[in-house]
Amino acid sequence: MEDLHFFRVHTGEEVPGSDYWITRPASIGHPKNGAVMFLTEGHPEWRGVFESVSGCLVFWPDVWDVPEAVSRKNAVFPCRNPHLEYCRFFQRHGITGLCMPGELCERNGSHIGKTAKIGEGTVIFPGCFIGGDVSIGEDCYIGPGVKILGRVRIGNHVWIRENTVIGMDGMTTDRDGEGHPVPMPQFGGVVIEDGVKIGALAVIQRGAIDDTVLHRGCKIDSLALISHNVSVGEESIVVGTAFLFGSASTGRQAQVSGGCMVGNYVRVGDRASLGMGSVATKDIPDGWIAYGVPARPVRQDALDPERGSIF
Repeated sequence: MEDLHFFRVHTGEEVPGSDYWITRPASIGHPKNGAVMFLTEGHPEWRGVFESVSGCLVFWPDVWDVPEAVSRKNAVFPCRNPHLEYCRFFQRHGITGLCMPGELCERNGSHIGKTAKIGEGTVIFPGCFIGGDVSIGEDCYIGPGVKILGRVRIGNHVWIRENTVIGMDGMTTDRDGEGHPVPMPQFGGVVIEDGVKIGALAVIQRGAIDDTVLHRGCKIDSLALISHNVSVGEESIVVGTAFLFGSASTGRQAQVSGGCMVGNYVRVGDRASLGMGSVATKDIPDGWIAYGVPARPVRQDALDPERGSIF
């Protein structure tokens, strides 16, 4: 994620006596100074990350003591549910993270932000919307009705077919003590590397904090959902009506077959394959094929370079 500023809030409004300005969110995996962050009780191994940053607002599990090295440089808010308080922070300060259209121009029947960057040889059909913070490389193909908004970086030789939507918010939501949903604004972007092919009516959501990434040469079929913070590996294939939920990932040359679901944080390994209609709730090891609900690995060598996919 680039070094961007999204808002400006003084930490004294959250932790009396503290004196920092925070301007962005940051994740544990990519910590930043001057950011709002949270740590959940289920991940004690990440506590040391907060010793490396300063000027942050940190929502911290109240069951743990706060190390002096963390509290000396940051505003720490101990609480029972740090993720919920993180979501409430944005609610309290009226921060939505929504993309705004900006100044547009019309080109061949499409509306394109004046600050968008379009490479040479790229074809854009009528009926598209491309926001001002979008960068598209050379020799790309953008089909009719495609919508691209937010911070999206697209490489060269990328195909995006009809009516696909890229950069919309994911549904990252917690619940308060009465069960009411408390949404978390989305600030990440989408990175689409060279040679990616995306079918019609697919949805590629932007990251919640960091980016959603489609790596070089992967293929996303029509009607697929790639949720926030997902990483699709190089030359992997996601077949139509498959859903990859938040922070799921695939390795290199993996395959997720039609009608499959890959759960939050679940990884389909290098050259692994998930059989049609399966639901992956746990990682699929490299090179294995998995079937079922829930999916279970049944044998190795899911993909044979000589004969292609076994599906």
